[in-house]
Amino acid sequence: MTGFARTRKTLAEGELAVSIKSVNHRGLDLHFHMPPEFDAIENDLRDNVKAGVARGHVQINIELTRAVGGTSGLNRGLMAIYLAAFREAAEVAGLPDQRPDLHAALAVPGMLSVGQAEQLSDEISSAAQAAVREAVALLNQFREHEGEATVREIRQRSAGLCGLVTRMEQIRAGAVGAFQKRLREKLADLLEGASIDPQRLAQEAAVLADRSDIAEELLRLRTHAGQLEALLEGEGEVGKRLDFLLQEMNREANTVLSKTGGLGDLGLTMTELALAAKSEIDKIREQSLNLE
Repeated sequence: MTGFARTRKTLAEGELAVSIKSVNHRGLDLHFHMPPEFDAIENDLRDNVKAGVARGHVQINIELTRAVGGTSGLNRGLMAIYLAAFREAAEVAGLPDQRPDLHAALAVPGMLSVGQAEQLSDEISSAAQAAVREAVALLNQFREHEGEATVREIRQRSAGLCGLVTRMEQIRAGAVGAFQKRLREKLADLLEGASIDPQRLAQEAAVLADRSDIAEELLRLRTHAGQLEALLEGEGEVGKRLDFLLQEMNREANTVLSKTGGLGDLGLTMTELALAAKSEIDKIREQSLNLE
């Protein structure tokens, strides 16, 4: 599920900013972008995110701007290396009168120290975890609004799917008669006008109808639609269970498609309805990625 949240905390040692961005993903995929000094508490930060997010590709950015203090200033060792390299390059290029660009030198990563510590203080560590928890809470508020709209659309498509099932059930009710007509025509062509035993014709039509009967598949599709509604009404993680249910629904629709041959115009209509049902299932699957 997509979403974005950002929090800031002002501390004695500086300012801490945490931003979280999530996009759809089948599982939970966490990516942290933060200064190396936060590596020691990454597992704790992960636990804070996992406590509130169960699904999605989640990117967590942490920035720490330390207050200027006694340990802040110019990295003199790096500056000396930069100047020596500049003079050497000027001599090699035959440009001894060239002077280094101070702005370019200060833009070199690590040239300016802002008092980075090898270890985080307890204050920053606690603040970072609290900021992550707050950002996750804000992210979930954003995602809840999107989730409500997603659930409404899924329910609409589920209702449309049930309507398609009803139409297929109505067509199925006249399938035996269609089989008898088709079988009678074929046998008449083969026997060239010879009489046909009505009882045998009825038996053969019944066999063909039984092989192509889709009653069970349609019943399961309707049942699965009811289970889908129950999942949406329930609490807890829904997305992964919904994935499995949609796989089963798609399998039933495929079986219906495989059994619609031999019905003539009725078969074509049934095929169109089954394809429409598959389309609804696929659209529900797309939306299900937005749900945890």
